[in-house]
Amino acid sequence: MFPSFDVLGFGAVAVDDLLYVDVYPSAESKVRVHRQERQCGGLTGTALVAAARLGARCAYAGLLGDDDLSCFVASALDREGVDLAHAVRRPGARPAHSTIIVGCAHPTRTVFCCAAGDLGPDEILPEAGLIRAAKTVHIDHHGMEGSLRICRMAREAGVGIVADLERDCGGLFRDVLALVDHLIVPRRFAEELTGFPEPQEAAKRLWHSSRQAVVVTCGGAGCWYIGGGLEGARHLPAFAVDAVDTTGCGDVFHGAYAAMLARGLPLDARIRAASAAAAMKARHRGGQAGCPTREQLDAFLEQ
Repeated sequence: MFPSFDVLGFGAVAVDDLLYVDVYPSAESKVRVHRQERQCGGLTGTALVAAARLGARCAYAGLLGDDDLSCFVASALDREGVDLAHAVRRPGARPAHSTIIVGCAHPTRTVFCCAAGDLGPDEILPEAGLIRAAKTVHIDHHGMEGSLRICRMAREAGVGIVADLERDCGGLFRDVLALVDHLIVPRRFAEELTGFPEPQEAAKRLWHSSRQAVVVTCGGAGCWYIGGGLEGARHLPAFAVDAVDTTGCGDVFHGAYAAMLARGLPLDARIRAASAAAAMKARHRGGQAGCPTREQLDAFLEQ
């Protein structure tokens, strides 16, 4: 018997070194760093932390190595209650390592990312039973061969597939894209995939009958989504907050959405909760520090 996780994650985990400055500098300049810190990050890593804080039973089953960065990620996820018993340990695997410049005067973030080792899901592990026992799986654009295997098994078992795709990496990408039934993409990439700059039109173009939902996120402009019996795309404005740092907001949106999907909430409620969780995170520095608990999210939504 395999354990049944609410959210089973396979994509990228990362170590983020955050540097806080007034504004992102121009070339040939010298700026003062007001604060620096190291956090666990990554598209899937942050999504799992967000879901776990909302009460979802989460596990990471992607690749980790034996290097210092892998140990840092494992320790951080373990503290958040993310199960690591099914992570695949392999020489040559290592988390992505990002240096993120955060502008404080007008909240911005610029990410310098190095992904030198194997990242994302393994091609043959974990066992199929673990995937089929999950309520939802979370993938991103890393490790397309492993992701295609996961998506095929999840589809056959009726397990929801939540995807955080930010670039077309070629190869098997289009095969994976076709199988995702809960597709959440940023506006920039939605336009890249469809050729339509209008997010509501891009959402409609990404929709097909075998999907359950398509969401195009637009940062401070909210999001457009379609699914759940809607005839057209629907807009949800962003929650108004005093943003401090937008690092990880999209990843938190994905994690909260997956947690609400596992709870069985309808589409409108999933989108509203995910948008609120992302807004709450923006009030705090770093990609994961501001992820709300379920109680905090419920209180925010009641206001």
